[in-house]
Amino acid sequence: MKILIFGDVYGRVWRNALKRELPKLQKQFNPDFTIVNVENITSGRGPIEKHVKEIEKLWVDVMTGWDHIFDNQKNIEEYLDAPDSKLIRPANYQEQDHYYLPWKGYKIVEKNWKKMLVIHLMWTVFMNYSMENPFHKVEKILKELWEENFDSIMIDFHKETTSEGYGLAHFLDWRVSFVFWTHTHIQTNDELILPGGTGIISDVWMNGPLYSVIWADFNSVKKRFLTGINKWKIEQQLDENYVVNGICVEVWEDRKTVSVEKIRIRWKL
Repeated sequence: MKILIFGDVYGRVWRNALKRELPKLQKQFNPDFTIVNVENITSGRGPIEKHVKEIEKLWVDVMTGWDHIFDNQKNIEEYLDAPDSKLIRPANYQEQDHYYLPWKGYKIVEKNWKKMLVIHLMWTVFMNYSMENPFHKVEKILKELWEENFDSIMIDFHKETTSEGYGLAHFLDWRVSFVFWTHTHIQTNDELILPGGTGIISDVWMNGPLYSVIWADFNSVKKRFLTGINKWKIEQQLDENYVVNGICVEVWEDRKTVSVEKIRIRWKL
């Protein structure tokens, strides 16, 4: 089984870049499933339904949302809560009886006689959110679904630092197929398969502006760097140079990862 995974799609220009490149990559790799992060898809913020449906048309099976998932909550909530929604939120938001959080933090996808589970988690270090412990939450989900027979189990772990990512991957070694980490917008060079067969990479990188400060126009953040004062507005880098980043993960029948291939395409719209 092959799974294509793409990091942060950032705004209008890079929605168009993904529309251009993804069909070619799907033809090249012939994946069984495709996972795309839509964290910043709407002008650098959380998704709206219109933009999610644009990505859905590209034969995408699962979309993950991360810490900006509720930025446009009124617009996206109905879609997020629909039974056939391809968008999932982090599973470890702390749910309360008096406040309903739409949909679940995982999705089961079945296609061409193959079955994939995608679980979406978020950590709290430097994230300014009070989340349920992701180690406890993923344990609950795996126990809840223990009778299911999955061909692959993929974990999108949204975090700022790498130590908890490595900790989670070792915690889940042999029980899941792959743990990929997101949010930092820089593709790492540490793809690895653990002894139990679980594959990992610290970050799959963003799909966004090539000449930028992890998406931002440098001149808009320069004063912040020089003064340490965060009062100036950060602007997107909106030139035509883009980068599309992702990985292709191959998983064998025993749910173990056997290869990880990085993808990086630089071009102009």
